[in-house]
Amino acid sequence: MKNAPPIKRLALIVEDEETNRLILKSLVKKQGYDVVEAKNGVEAVKCFHEHEPDLVFMDVMMPEMDGYEATTKIKQAAGDHFVPIIFLTAMSDEKALARCVEVGGDDFLAKPFSFTLLSAKVKAMERIRSLHQATRMLYSRMQRDEEIAEQVFSGAVVAGNVALDQIRSLLKPASVFSGDLLLTAFAPSHDLHILLGDFTGHGLAAALGALPTSEVFRSMTAKGFAPQQILFAINNKLNDLLPTGMFLATQFVKVDYHLDHIMMINCGMPDCYVIDHKKGQIKQTVGSHSLPLGIAADINFKDDIHYIPIEEGNRVILATDGVTEARDAKGEYFGKKRFLQSISDCHEGEYLIDRLERNLENFCLDAPQDDDISAAEIPLIPELLPGWEKPQPVPLSGDKQPETLLMQGHDDCIEFHLTLHGSQLRQADPVPILINYIQETAGLHEHRRQLFTILTELYINALDHGILHLDSKIKQGEDGFTNYFQQREQRLQSLSQGQIRIGLRIHTLEDGGYMVIQIEDSGRGFDFEQHKPKQTKEELFSGRGILLIKSLCKSLHYTEPGNKAEAVYVWNNQNS
Repeated sequence: MKNAPPIKRLALIVEDEETNRLILKSLVKKQGYDVVEAKNGVEAVKCFHEHEPDLVFMDVMMPEMDGYEATTKIKQAAGDHFVPIIFLTAMSDEKALARCVEVGGDDFLAKPFSFTLLSAKVKAMERIRSLHQATRMLYSRMQRDEEIAEQVFSGAVVAGNVALDQIRSLLKPASVFSGDLLLTAFAPSHDLHILLGDFTGHGLAAALGALPTSEVFRSMTAKGFAPQQILFAINNKLNDLLPTGMFLATQFVKVDYHLDHIMMINCGMPDCYVIDHKKGQIKQTVGSHSLPLGIAADINFKDDIHYIPIEEGNRVILATDGVTEARDAKGEYFGKKRFLQSISDCHEGEYLIDRLERNLENFCLDAPQDDDISAAEIPLIPELLPGWEKPQPVPLSGDKQPETLLMQGHDDCIEFHLTLHGSQLRQADPVPILINYIQETAGLHEHRRQLFTILTELYINALDHGILHLDSKIKQGEDGFTNYFQQREQRLQSLSQGQIRIGLRIHTLEDGGYMVIQIEDSGRGFDFEQHKPKQTKEELFSGRGILLIKSLCKSLHYTEPGNKAEAVYVWNNQNS
């Protein structure tokens, strides 16, 4: 195969002296260039637009338009395309030479011209142009890769978020990719999980960690795992994947579907706040008491959980350090004081995030952004959580009671029993296991939320009240939830005896089916005949679980001495 002929390049010579032009033209042609000529800066700019030369030799002192102005206009016209400009000069004035560089000149060629020196400078400019072209190609490819990766990132990380019509967020990446991420998902219990995270650094490298984080967060939330279990799994995943020195600081919030309390965990992030929006005051501040995720394996997050009682209309404010560390043109930080002032200045009916965003813009103006800026405002209102859709019961012949149903023989029946003993009760969460078993064996995907709620309420009642002997009245008062869960954790840690037995029987009928759920604990039971849960504010924290189970099930009844519950859940395929 014959070698391809060399590419013919074009040089523009701008010189008002005809003799100099002729000499330089002869020397440049020996370098393999065609030549076009201009006598002054005006002609030079015109020739550049007409011929688009690869190399320019520019005299400094010329009539009509000097070399400085002509170079400025040519560089502007070239844009990102590198066109080397070599100044032709007999000057030795350092200030004049410096100005040649300031206006865009790339090198100098002294008069009278030396062929050896000219040849060396032309070859140097060609090498620089080749490097510039290669860099542009790599940058273009990188931009394309980032565009594709951004589409994948948005689809895998952002698109799965929920409740975004209620949650207000401020997300300003410092580059194409953000090292911050905001994840939201509903648990089967209708609790809402929110995670705001900040990876070390920013850009594509930081964003890569968002993919495994979002995968673990969503899959475990959907299966009903608790926040501390989710963070434990994310931490171990990132600890295996991330290089040394890279980690994820995060704030995790669980909004309980009763809207009476929230759970918060802060791992290496700035303070997060619960706001009484009507008063414009901070009700609760939650600082960081745990390591960021990915630094060490097997971190226990149980001791870092905060249980905070709330009222409808309260708001939660989360933010990364990119907010307080945003800088103005003088290098001054926005700071925590201005952040808190944005909260206190907010009026009722105004989103805190909107005011924070305006204050940041007014402070930073056109200053470059050093880090990703992310914040979220979570209004604790009923609209934040999904509404219940009560299952439609199947009309069974004679509307038989549960005892009668259990006596009937059905060939299409699935039965499952699970017993947890003292040490297992401290660590195991059987509800996700049971839900996955139900889905694997009987389907019922559309009933996942209802079944999760029923099983959770029955199991928690058996564990908290039957085994641990906790009283729901402890939850009342400002620190009620904190005291309740602290006592719960203390009693769990010292638990060595007791057991909970769970039994499931799933019966399939022609047009639906029913499930019998039995949960029995080894506790002393309670006087279920006298137990009539109220719905007044004074009794807000007692008996709600039983009311909820009754609203979802065909029947719920207890047997002596009150430590065994049996619920029957019914579904109709036509109304599923």
